[in-house]
Amino acid sequence: MRLDGDHSGMAERLDDDTIESRLPDQWHLEGDEIVRTYEFDDYLEGVAFASEIGEIAEEQFHHPEIRIRYDEVEVRFTSHEEGGVTDQDVDMAERTDDLR
Repeated sequence: MRLDGDHSGMAERLDDDTIESRLPDQWHLEGDEIVRTYEFDDYLEGVAFASEIGEIAEEQFHHPEIRIRYDEVEVRFTSHEEGGVTDQDVDMAERTDDLR
C-alpha cells in the first residue's frame, strides 16, 4: 500500500476472495471496480459529499469515478494501471465511508 505522499511503485492487484473479505459494508465488487451508492436528502448534499471525496482523492492521488444524481452519489474505485482492485482502492473506500 502506498503511504501518504508516496506515489511511486505499483500496488498489487487483489484477488476476488480477498477483495470480498476486506470490503467495507455496502460496497460490492462489480467487474474490476468496487462500488457503493450513498443516498442523500437532496442534490446539494450529494454534491458537497462528492467534493469531500475529491479532496481526499487529491491528497491520496487516487481518483474515483463519481456519479451524482438527484438523491444519490455512486462512487467507484479501481486501479487502472494494475488492472483491478488494490489495497489502495479498499483504503479509499474506507476513507470515503468515514466522511459519512
